[in-house]
Amino acid sequence: MKKIILDLCGGSGAWSLPYRKAGYDVRLITLPDADVRNYKPPKNVYGVLAAPPCTMFSLARTKAIKPRDLREGMECVRACLNIIWSCIEIKQDTAKKKLPLKFWALENPNGMLKYFLGKPAFVFDPWEFGDNYQKKTHLWGWFNEPRKKIIENPKLPIFGSDKPIEFRFNKEEKSVTPAEFANAFYEENKC
Repeated sequence: MKKIILDLCGGSGAWSLPYRKAGYDVRLITLPDADVRNYKPPKNVYGVLAAPPCTMFSLARTKAIKPRDLREGMECVRACLNIIWSCIEIKQDTAKKKLPLKFWALENPNGMLKYFLGKPAFVFDPWEFGDNYQKKTHLWGWFNEPRKKIIENPKLPIFGSDKPIEFRFNKEEKSVTPAEFANAFYEENKC
């Protein structure tokens, strides 16, 4: 039986792509096809990747037409966490003192989500894995840390600042998980 990876709010599926390529059963639970707020996970999930929208948590949200609504932002985060907790609670073998979920990670760019979830377990910039831009990103969860490839900051532009204005305001393009980070995460969190 293939190991199941849930990719919650995964959009393009970039974070889970290395798992899909390796033959895992990747389930992309993302709008408009599926809504994490209504999703019931199967019983044998191996790992969960969650990337809830950062729209309401973004520190760059200074001139938005719609005012910041943290309750709205947390609705999706809560749904992701409920799925993760449900996967952990499904089957417990107290004699082994291990939980059935091998890893879970919730990702969001540096922003206000840290005030709800606390200090992140892992912080990275895409350039640290070989992707050619900066975008400070936080991970919370239970996972093996991916190994960073680059230590010294190459002084790259902040994500999108060197791009045309159409790109800078394209939230779908800006929210895609960096490929090199996704590969590094997979290498440390595969079976």
